[in-house]
Amino acid sequence: MSSSSSEKRVMVLAMDQTENSQYALEWALDHFFTPFGSDAPFDLVIVYAKPFPPVPIASVAGGPTPAVAMGPEIFPAVDLELKLVADQVTEKAKQICTSKSVQGALVEIVEGDARNVLCDAVDRHRASLLVLGSRGYGAIKRVVLGSVSDHCTHHAHCSVMIVKKPKSKK
Repeated sequence: MSSSSSEKRVMVLAMDQTENSQYALEWALDHFFTPFGSDAPFDLVIVYAKPFPPVPIASVAGGPTPAVAMGPEIFPAVDLELKLVADQVTEKAKQICTSKSVQGALVEIVEGDARNVLCDAVDRHRASLLVLGSRGYGAIKRVVLGSVSDHCTHHAHCSVMIVKKPKSKK
């Protein structure tokens, strides 16, 4: 056996502001970390893909574009809001880890499209497992809006686990 065999495998977990994402984190912690204490089979990397901030669009054919018509002051405000959301998401991830007695998780904020950010994180950390929450989109919404989980199952260089939140009974 090589000396690297004693190193833990890496789990990358996608986090965003949705309940499904929080459920996926809690589920992963309950099944892969909390029962094992310090002997958990994975090192955990939690990744939040922060959307790119908007950039002002120059006028087209001499006329103002809708983005310019809103005023340039909107862009710093949107960028600030994106940063606040990123901080809230990562703070929530840390709180969930603490509540489950899981220490040492690496929490990253990476700017970009979630599909690319997550696949890049898998490669960068040499992850053996990518965990995502399911949004529960139907087929039409997946086609129109795109699906991060569909993209990752086809492009991530590791196994992908999609955690579905059970439907609540009413």
